[in-house]
Amino acid sequence: MIKLADVTDKIALYQDPLSGQKHLRTTCRHRAGSLLHAFSASEYVAHPTYLSMQIDHDCHIHLEPEFLQYLNHSCDPNIYVDVTRREFICLRDIEANEAITFFYPSTEWAMDQEFDCACRSENCLGAIKGAMHLEEHLLPRYKFTPHIIEKLQGPAPEQQPVHEPNAN
Repeated sequence: MIKLADVTDKIALYQDPLSGQKHLRTTCRHRAGSLLHAFSASEYVAHPTYLSMQIDHDCHIHLEPEFLQYLNHSCDPNIYVDVTRREFICLRDIEANEAITFFYPSTEWAMDQEFDCACRSENCLGAIKGAMHLEEHLLPRYKFTPHIIEKLQGPAPEQQPVHEPNAN
């Protein structure tokens, strides 16, 4: 791996010399539950793109800061996306120089470009197509964004009106 730059005091950008693929690694240790980095939208897009992230049912963004586009997928991720607070949070302790990864279907209902995963984790799912294609028994392994949870669980049952007792 070739280090290209420190993009923050906690994150560095690397490139695989063989594939040319870029990815992010930590420069220091991070504790489970801690904030890795905040994000915002550089652009809102109507439909998913190769570089967009789904943050709500019909809302996709391009990430700001731009280096966050190099967050790669893993079927055994070490961060999750809090779309409400717009933060990347550590799922577990992350050691210095460890690749930073999240589970793409945790935010994406349907992927713009499906791909064959090469994460090599024990739990690797192979083809990554989005949350709509996940088998039910796999769901407890992952932390999903609220819009994906809603889609996975189906529509909420209609709320029945509360009947007040007669006040006679």
